[in-house]
Amino acid sequence: MHHLLLVDDDIELCQLLKEYLTQEGFTLDMVHDGGQVAETLATTNFDLMILDVMLPNKNGFDVLREVSRTRNMPILMLTAKGDDIDRILGLEMGADDYLAKPCNPRELVARIRSIIRRFNSVPTDNTQVPDEVIEALDVLLDIKRREVKVAGNLIDLTATEFDILVLLLRHAGDLITREQISEQCLGRKLLAFDRSIDMHISHLRKKLSSTDCPIERIKTIRGTGYQYVAV
Repeated sequence: MHHLLLVDDDIELCQLLKEYLTQEGFTLDMVHDGGQVAETLATTNFDLMILDVMLPNKNGFDVLREVSRTRNMPILMLTAKGDDIDRILGLEMGADDYLAKPCNPRELVARIRSIIRRFNSVPTDNTQVPDEVIEALDVLLDIKRREVKVAGNLIDLTATEFDILVLLLRHAGDLITREQISEQCLGRKLLAFDRSIDMHISHLRKKLSSTDCPIERIKTIRGTGYQYVAV
């Protein structure tokens, strides 16, 4: 049973989501104040955090920044409907996905399960994973350990960023469409006007940048998708 932390100051919404998520087999703790998150995380381990942007005492972005720095835990952001700035900021700062409020509980459950599944996806049979370690110039990706090194330095990727990089590297030189990335890495059909993939790619580019290798690793194929440059 997966243990979730819901951080939102809307107490009525929290109670409704708790009832629904409990029926779906999750255990849920709730915090209604951004300033209480650190204390809660210090005493309890969670499989995923659902984090609202607008919180008293400490906003969701500050919480996201602190948690991303200190813990390896997937985070789903709740943003105001139509607020692209909040979504972009959340993804840039390390959120794995976002959902606009008010959200459909069924979609929330689907997103949660997809993120947890990706986050916990570790191969159990090495014989079925011949490319367990993938190398591309100074990039070394270890699928079993879910680790990525650039020029020998370990870099910190979210679960979503890691899965996108695996997909691109396994098909280096090939065009990978945004639809493929959405379905295989986010676990959902690509939605109209959804720019989350572009933000994940932008974040990946920054993290993979290296003075030892100035080439453009991930190339944009305008209007279609992306290509990891084969070398």
